[in-house]
Amino acid sequence: MRIIAFYSPKGGVGKTAAAVNIAYLASQDNCRTLLWDLDPQGASSFYLAGAETVKGRKLSKLLEGKAPIAKFIHDDVYPGLDFIPAHTSFRNFDIKLEQESGSNVLRDMLAPLSEETSLVILDCPPTLSRLTEQVLEVADRVYVPVVPTWLAVNSWNQLQQFVKDKKLGARKLRPFFSMVDRRKNLHKEIVEQGREVLPNGMGVAVPYASVVERMGEEGLPLERLAPHSPAAEVYRQIWAGIRQDLWKRRPG
Repeated sequence: MRIIAFYSPKGGVGKTAAAVNIAYLASQDNCRTLLWDLDPQGASSFYLAGAETVKGRKLSKLLEGKAPIAKFIHDDVYPGLDFIPAHTSFRNFDIKLEQESGSNVLRDMLAPLSEETSLVILDCPPTLSRLTEQVLEVADRVYVPVVPTWLAVNSWNQLQQFVKDKKLGARKLRPFFSMVDRRKNLHKEIVEQGREVLPNGMGVAVPYASVVERMGEEGLPLERLAPHSPAAEVYRQIWAGIRQDLWKRRPG
């Protein structure tokens, strides 16, 4: 079982859209996938189900070891794609993690899934917290969307420093440009700098596009909503890069 995360210390950067689209693409590529929405705001549910939002469960019983993680999983949201939706109680995740110093609670929760799940995707809240540290510890790779502005690039640099200070494995971080509007000179200039700005970057740029915003309205990943759109093609490129990062070949 491989574990990846989509994370950014900034909100509104296309993180959840990327997590949902990659989860769907992985599930269609012979890769049994679980998407876990760790963000209490629960945006992944809207992208997967639109108005028919999948309801999450309170976290307390899972944290207390009174219920297995399987009880929280919605099986086969799409064929091969399972989902743990968020719940407002997830805001208490950090409190529990602080009480369990010395162990990676997140790793322990995910361990029972290893026999049936090929890929776990964590959609993370935009905070620097104990949960963030555990995600960075347990994930094989962390994919970081960066909007091409200097403020966002500065946040990316701060994240790199945080990871180095905590000795969490800076090479795990795999940034990519997101919400790129090529009508803006600044966006074009920063994207053209590529790896100078984003070391270890994926070399892709997700465009700012209304079709991505429609995902929440329609409750569909792009591969089903608009598979011929430029954004859908970029997500396919990102999945190909992730597959190469994790397996060096097709999973399965």
